[in-house]
Amino acid sequence: MRVLIAVTHLLGAGHLTRAAALARAFVEAGHGVVLISGGVPAPMVRLDGVHLVQLPPLHIAGTAFGTPLGPDGEPADAALLASRRALMIEALAAFRPDVVITELFPFGRRALAGEFLALVEAARARTPRPLVLASVRDILVASSKPERIADAHDRVAALYDAVLVHSDPALIPLDASWPLDGRTRAMIRYTGYVDEGSRPASVPARGGVLVAAGSGPAGLVLLRAAAEAARRRPDRGWQILAGHGVPDPDLRAIGQGLAEGVLSRARPDYRSLLAAAALSVSQCGYNTATDLLATGTPAVLVPFEAGGETEQRLRAERLAARGLAHVLPEADLSADTLLRAVAARSVAPTPDAHSFDLGGARRSVEITAALLDIRRRISRGPAAQNGSDLLDSALDEAASRGRQVGFFWRDDDAVTATPALDRLIALAEAHAAPVLLAAIPAGIEPALGRRLAAARNVSVAVHGLAHRNHAPAGEKPAEFGAHRPLAELVADAGAGLRLAQERVPGSALLAVFVPPWNRLASTVAAALPDLGYRGLSAVPGAPVPGLRRVDATLDPIDWRGSRSLRDPEVLLRELAADIARAPGRPVGLLTHHLGHDKAIWDFVEALLARLLKHPAIRALDPRELFDDAAMDTISPAPHSSVPSIARTG
Repeated sequence: MRVLIAVTHLLGAGHLTRAAALARAFVEAGHGVVLISGGVPAPMVRLDGVHLVQLPPLHIAGTAFGTPLGPDGEPADAALLASRRALMIEALAAFRPDVVITELFPFGRRALAGEFLALVEAARARTPRPLVLASVRDILVASSKPERIADAHDRVAALYDAVLVHSDPALIPLDASWPLDGRTRAMIRYTGYVDEGSRPASVPARGGVLVAAGSGPAGLVLLRAAAEAARRRPDRGWQILAGHGVPDPDLRAIGQGLAEGVLSRARPDYRSLLAAAALSVSQCGYNTATDLLATGTPAVLVPFEAGGETEQRLRAERLAARGLAHVLPEADLSADTLLRAVAARSVAPTPDAHSFDLGGARRSVEITAALLDIRRRISRGPAAQNGSDLLDSALDEAASRGRQVGFFWRDDDAVTATPALDRLIALAEAHAAPVLLAAIPAGIEPALGRRLAAARNVSVAVHGLAHRNHAPAGEKPAEFGAHRPLAELVADAGAGLRLAQERVPGSALLAVFVPPWNRLASTVAAALPDLGYRGLSAVPGAPVPGLRRVDATLDPIDWRGSRSLRDPEVLLRELAADIARAPGRPVGLLTHHLGHDKAIWDFVEALLARLLKHPAIRALDPRELFDDAAMDTISPAPHSSVPSIARTG
């Protein structure tokens, strides 16, 4: 795979640093990479194995992003911009990439839209057409003009195949800073944070205050305040690092009166210094935040806010909300306020370990390779139309349109802990596939609750009451069909919820009703919300007011014949058709762990691996699907008598 990445950094080197880290990840995975850089060369950025195409560099004065300046310090004129465009198109033609990635554009760099659009349009005109991706950090700066946001969305929809968002949405989802529309939201692929540095070695004891002011002149205010604080309290053990963009005269003036070695230029071993420091003081750019997440160093953050910038403040506040940092607003910064913030943070509790995803570089490579494979398969046209090919085509078509297909998994008839349940839970954990376990309330044994208390990715639904067939002879079995008085049916449904609440750990139980044999009289369904239910899951049926309905659509067991695996060819064809014809509805796998033989287990495991590795599939968590159905927010159902369990299969 040949990958071309285009980036222009205008203030500091953060954008180039992240783009270079992505480039190195592609190289390490065995791919060829050309990095087109349109900003000022940054000596600290590593480009191991990456071919660099350096354009005539641009920069800005202050925060005037709308007026890029050329190498001579004058506003970039038409001739300079034309020469940059020509070099970009020349690099594209010579390299013939399979993938083109634009960093930040079209969500930013409006002043350079001409050259980015020229590159993307030239790429799209090539045969075969390369994959075109946008690469953005965790936080964007949205324009106050809605038409500019709409322009960005229109360009994404018309010109791009996907958007790589280098963030963990558990910390900062993209829509915390940018108002996504439906088209763009469907094209987003979260990668996790791109961790630029290596894992630092553990140190026996942390010590000192490490101050880093970034790689541009914007850190001058922080440098001056830190230097004055170090002169007043040298006992804190200060080490102050200035970016290479800080002019030498400024650096000499800042360092007056400081002991030898306290103030120096940024160093390549910054990550190791940070891991050994007792406290960090810095701005809160993307790479700085990633360094802090990687090392776990307590921090005082002074986010850059000049020119109305909001990116760093939002990121700093998200870290502070997790107990990882203290925020000192740039407008309040002085030696006095910095010393107070350092003192307060030094005695604050040590932050807990976090689980935010820092594997963004590797994951970006995986996502890109998968998307390119999809494009290549689609371009080859339909192959022999067996079930496997049809499923691949349906998934690839969904992914090519930027559509994600929700995957819902429900397993029925649980009553106690068994080896089969252990196997089910192991599958769920191995594939990160949350499962809704429908437990029969009247049959629940204490062992089930104990087993579920230690399980991840498992929620519990109410599977009727006793799984007893009340249908007349000759009719299809049903516990909650229209064969009994409505009052009796409603009483049993209420008893099921109450009993499940007593026997299942509260954090696992959802107020979701799953009728045995997937049969439910409409009159009973209508009464469920008044009993405290918030969700319903059966086979596809009509919506029920007051209930969130998510149904199973694929059952691999041949109930009317062998009671083993149905024809896999038919199953795959059904699944492919379901994905193609119901774009807004999740596909739902229904399993019965107590009834599985080897053939069924093998099929389910292979299906999970196949679906959940595809970028079009998104595993759905029942707790999120059913929203407020968690039992810690639901009142108990009314009391009713409980019959003994009768299992009929």
